[in-house]
Amino acid sequence: MENHNTYYNNADSFSMIFDEAWAKNKFGPDQKLTVEEKIEKIIEDNKEHPFVKSSPSQAINVARFRLKLLQLE
Repeated sequence: MENHNTYYNNADSFSMIFDEAWAKNKFGPDQKLTVEEKIEKIIEDNKEHPFVKSSPSQAINVARFRLKLLQLE
């Protein structure tokens, strides 16, 4: 997570960073991660985001929703 001062404790703010992280796909070509493992990695990498800190299970649900919504699974 880059500049946490501009992030808010809501799903929209988390969605923005999740979408960006997913698009960057920093999972490595040799890693055979499942979708769930990729979600966990993004959440771990952004554990200081206010929404992840206050609602970690909801952050996972938002991530799954974003993947379905954008048909990225």
